[in-house]
Amino acid sequence: MNAPFGPAPAIGPADDPDAGPDWAEENQLALMAAVRRVGQRLAEHAAGRPPGEPGLTEADTPGTALEAVRTVFGLSAFERDVLLMSIAPELDGGAHPAPSFGLALAALPGPHWTALQPSSPLRWWRLVEPGPGPLVEAVLRPDEWILHALAGAGYRDERVAARVQDVAAPEELVPSQAAVAAALAELLASSGATRDASPVGAVQLCGSLADGAAEVAAAAAARLGCTLATAHAADLDPALLRLWQREALLGRQALLIDCEGVAGPAALRALGALVRECCTPLLLLAEAPLSLPGISVARIDLARPGPEERAVLLRAALGLDAEEPAPAVDEAAVHFDLGPASLRAAAAAAGTPDRLWAACRDAGRTAFPHGTRLRPAADWNALVLPAAQEAALRELAAEVRHRGLVHGAWGFRAAGRGGGVTALLHGPSGTGKTLAAEVLAGALGLDLWSVDLSALVSKYIGETEKNLRAAFEAAEASGAVLLFDEADALFGRRSEVKDSHDRYANQQASYLLQRMESFRGLAVLTTNFREAIDNAFLRRLRFVIGFPHPGPAERERLWRGAFPPAAPVGALDFARLAQANLAGGHIRNIALAAAFLAAEDGTPIGMAHLLRAARRECAKLERPLTPAEVAGWL
Repeated sequence: MNAPFGPAPAIGPADDPDAGPDWAEENQLALMAAVRRVGQRLAEHAAGRPPGEPGLTEADTPGTALEAVRTVFGLSAFERDVLLMSIAPELDGGAHPAPSFGLALAALPGPHWTALQPSSPLRWWRLVEPGPGPLVEAVLRPDEWILHALAGAGYRDERVAARVQDVAAPEELVPSQAAVAAALAELLASSGATRDASPVGAVQLCGSLADGAAEVAAAAAARLGCTLATAHAADLDPALLRLWQREALLGRQALLIDCEGVAGPAALRALGALVRECCTPLLLLAEAPLSLPGISVARIDLARPGPEERAVLLRAALGLDAEEPAPAVDEAAVHFDLGPASLRAAAAAAGTPDRLWAACRDAGRTAFPHGTRLRPAADWNALVLPAAQEAALRELAAEVRHRGLVHGAWGFRAAGRGGGVTALLHGPSGTGKTLAAEVLAGALGLDLWSVDLSALVSKYIGETEKNLRAAFEAAEASGAVLLFDEADALFGRRSEVKDSHDRYANQQASYLLQRMESFRGLAVLTTNFREAIDNAFLRRLRFVIGFPHPGPAERERLWRGAFPPAAPVGALDFARLAQANLAGGHIRNIALAAAFLAAEDGTPIGMAHLLRAARRECAKLERPLTPAEVAGWL
């Protein structure tokens, strides 16, 4: 009754693909012959002839589906004949008596009452179900799945198909993941499980589907002569798992259970019940180690391919020679921390190396629960900064582009460091710090994710760190620019510990320090108060760029760039407008407000509209416009 842990005999000529049609015909003939033998025994019983002795029925034809079913599920000769009796009305067009258990006990050789106990193979594996009424009188109905299985036709129970998916084994894995697949196969082969009350060994793959876990598990299963199926733990229960297992045992299949989100004693107990129930090769997938009561868990870590392996994988997917220079491929491999499946999909979508960067960005694009994904629209022309600040921003963009060359080929990557680029943009409000982050993202062809601190910071201990981890990992995987606006609220100075709140705040800052050190992407922090940022953070930042208040020349450039080409503009004196001591953000606000005033008047945007808008903006700032600032505006 307890099926062995590991590969079971598959139905059909697995080792001889050319024999498929002949095998199907031979299997059908053998099955019908077995059904007719049972029918003949029932006819003899109806005629008053006694049943034969146990074991006198003809043996199963070797290599048939019937033999595989009997072997895998451990059916006795009597149980096999009960199964054949139940399917006879479905397969044979002749007249058959109602297949009841009482008839089987009376007519078939070797009868035993245990054949229809709930724990018997026929009932446990849902091969046969008795109808209503007393057990001996109930009509036995076969499950539809077993009909197709005995006929040798591939069929997945629809109840299973809705929650379990097949995974194809990859043609090739990168070396680091191939080593993990080999180690997994050894662990699975050395583990054992049977359906009883004793503790069961389990194998956990510490990683995620995004890391390529399904492909690695499929490769490990292939080493055992199995295929792989995967399902989420929340979609499984013991009854459904049993339905899947009967298919898996006949078809040589292993199972990968995705345990993401499984937490708490109740969920872990339910997962442990599934592990105890399973008697096929089983893998548990979760990033953190699982602790299942009463079950020993062997663990092996899985990491995504590193930059070098990603480059090899992308070159192969694009059909490039391994030694052929392809800087675009190397740059994409360094920046986008994608799993093998996503990398292959990106290469297929790109087709050529020059389109690979955008394809990787799109492949990694995902939802960002802790902020807003912005679409960069501004370019370098939108920035109005002194030459030194603009040069520093361009150097920042260059570092992102050439990290692969410098950190990889030139060997500058420090041990334990992420190799990412982090920058602090500080200066008065409205000087273009957030705009600069948008320009950087646009220049690099990346998405810009603006972190919502209200969604990130939690009053519950540990939740903020958990949210930060998710934000950093999502940004690394997608390659997006991570923007922390008003960063002093999160990266502020640590304080002296006076109570538990101070201790928690300092723990949060310590986690941030560690995560910034290992970050592999591009993070931009903006603040109006540089002095509020903890010095430990400043040491870990690659760039610290001050955004000064614009002078008259910069303000004139800002005014000239504040009006879109399609806007109806009257005779504006930009030199006079630049007299007002305003930052770029305020200038853009004034231009927009003046446009609405002009639209209401039905005239082009003029100096009078700008004066009214400027006074309203300055009133908001609680400072008046001086006569010198507006001299000559009207």
